[in-house]
Amino acid sequence: MELKAWEYDEFPEFSEDVPGVEWLDTTGNETGARYIPNVEYECIDGVSRVLQILIPNSRNAKVPRPGQGPAAHSYPCVVYVQGSAWMRQDVYGNLPNIARLADRGYVVAVVQYRDSSVAGFPAPVQDARNAIRFMRVHATEYAVDPTRVAVMGDSSGGHTAVYSGIMHDDDTPANLFPGTSAEMSCIVNLYGSTDLDFEDSNPSTPNHNMPDSPEGMEMGGINLNRNQKARELLTVRRNISEATQIAPVLTFHGTKDRTVNTRCSVLLHQRLQETGHDSTLYLLRGADHGGPEFWSPQVLDIVDEFLQKHLG
Repeated sequence: MELKAWEYDEFPEFSEDVPGVEWLDTTGNETGARYIPNVEYECIDGVSRVLQILIPNSRNAKVPRPGQGPAAHSYPCVVYVQGSAWMRQDVYGNLPNIARLADRGYVVAVVQYRDSSVAGFPAPVQDARNAIRFMRVHATEYAVDPTRVAVMGDSSGGHTAVYSGIMHDDDTPANLFPGTSAEMSCIVNLYGSTDLDFEDSNPSTPNHNMPDSPEGMEMGGINLNRNQKARELLTVRRNISEATQIAPVLTFHGTKDRTVNTRCSVLLHQRLQETGHDSTLYLLRGADHGGPEFWSPQVLDIVDEFLQKHLG
């Protein structure tokens, strides 16, 4: 065989009859994920924040590496906000699960937000929206269809994902990409910490709503029990009315969640519905705060159907 830079189509296929060998057919449409780590999307006051980007990749729809030209194919994009109680995130630990979305044909950008030690609310929401804008601005580089964008998140990331749908800041200085929209077509909320406005909203947090609690630190180290205005500002449902513009929301929550009370999602769902918004809630019997149950084929099928419905 001649040694040269072969094109795929011209390369001669091995076809010898080898006794005892099993043959499997492939189509070239089998999809995996290409991982592009630590892509900076913003730098505010010297604080850099990055994305972990996963792109669907197959033999028939191969995505070039960054810097090797624009992608010939485009996919809907899911901007994923990793939960962390608003503290420093581990944006790598959940990537094996999140990659299953890329396997299903979605570009996924995992957001590292400014945590509570750096900046308080609404910094994570502003960061998530700037991540959406970044993916739109760089759509051709990362194989994104900029008209089809969803937001998804878990725990505090679920709070950020839903809040990013009601905080419309395109025309404010928070927008690092003027002229680029941060609006999304739909939102997926995994057991989001969306409600701080009832006593046991975080059943296993002994200092719940106190200045050194995760939620207290997110609001600047204050006692939320003594500051109703701040507590309600952080509670998503308290900021939703009939006039609120928000994309359809799909929520999953475990019935034995020891970290974020299941009622947080129930109250959010009820508020969305009573104000005329599109909301769907699934309760997973026996599930705790996260875990493999939320990445089962059954749940992923529901998420996939929801995304396809609203992303087109």
